[in-house]
Formats: sequence, structure tokens, C-alpha cells
Amino acid sequence: MKNLTRRALLASSIVLAAGLGGCSSSEPAPPSTFVLLDGSKSTTADLKGKVTLVNFWATTCVSCVKEMPELAATYNKFKDRGFETVAVAMSYDPPTYVVNFAQSRQLPFKVAIDNTGAVAQAWGDIKITPTTFIVDKKGQIVKRYIGEPDFAALHQLLDKLLSES
Repeated sequence: MKNLTRRALLASSIVLAAGLGGCSSSEPAPPSTFVLLDGSKSTTADLKGKVTLVNFWATTCVSCVKEMPELAATYNKFKDRGFETVAVAMSYDPPTYVVNFAQSRQLPFKVAIDNTGAVAQAWGDIKITPTTFIVDKKGQIVKRYIGEPDFAALHQLLDKLLSES
């Protein structure tokens, strides 16, 4: 029964990923305030003019933990071209776990804690982790990934968006 349930969950995840994998038309990134680990704040308005990856994740999410080294490598590859990354820890993730995870893995990008769940709510009531959004320089969401992205395709998209004026 457990294997059947896992297969059903995996199948539904694949269907969700296929159905929600990309936004065909862009929509504005919702106004949000990200509370970063150092206590400072960043808003979606602050990110205009940059291509930004916003990743909703949790320390208890196996896929999230697995993709973090790739997210770090992606950030390091594109950061000098006006690319930003904000990893938003879900409200149920204990802040001490998030801080420990970010420090022990030396995450090079902004990490935010969504204590109230307001950020996840604003971005479409995010429940599934990882969920990742790509926001262009104009503040428009151009792509949404449910689950781990295809990083080769993601890099192509980022290269294209960063080349646009």
C-alpha cells in the first residue's frame, strides 16, 4: 500500500509539474517583503532591474536539499550579470534549522524566513516545495517550476533574460 501511495503521489507531482511547469504569459511578481537571515528586508520592488530566482523550500524537503548545490552554482555563475536569488524558507521550518542549513552549506545568496506564511500566500499559496519562480528585469514572472528544475534549460533561460535590456 505504501508503494502504491508513493507512486500515486509521484504521479500527481509529475502531473502538477507538467501542468504548472511554466507560465505561458508573464504576470507581475507579487509585492512581497522578504525578511532575510541577518534581519534586513528586501522587497520585490528592490529586485526590479535584476533577473531573480525566488525559491520556496524547506530544510525537511529532500528535493530542496538536493537542489541547493545547483542553486548555489547557478547563482555563482550568473551573479555578476545582474542575477539575484532569494531562497524563502517555509513558515513551518524552524528558523534555527534554516540558519544552520544556510551557514553549514555556505549558501551564497539571500535566504529569507517566511514566519507568517504571507510570502508563500502572496506567490500563489505555495504548498509544494521546492517551487521556484524566475522573475525578469521588469518584475514579471516568466517561469514557474514545481519540483527541481532542469538546470541546463534554466541556465539557457537565465542567459537569455540577462542578455535582454
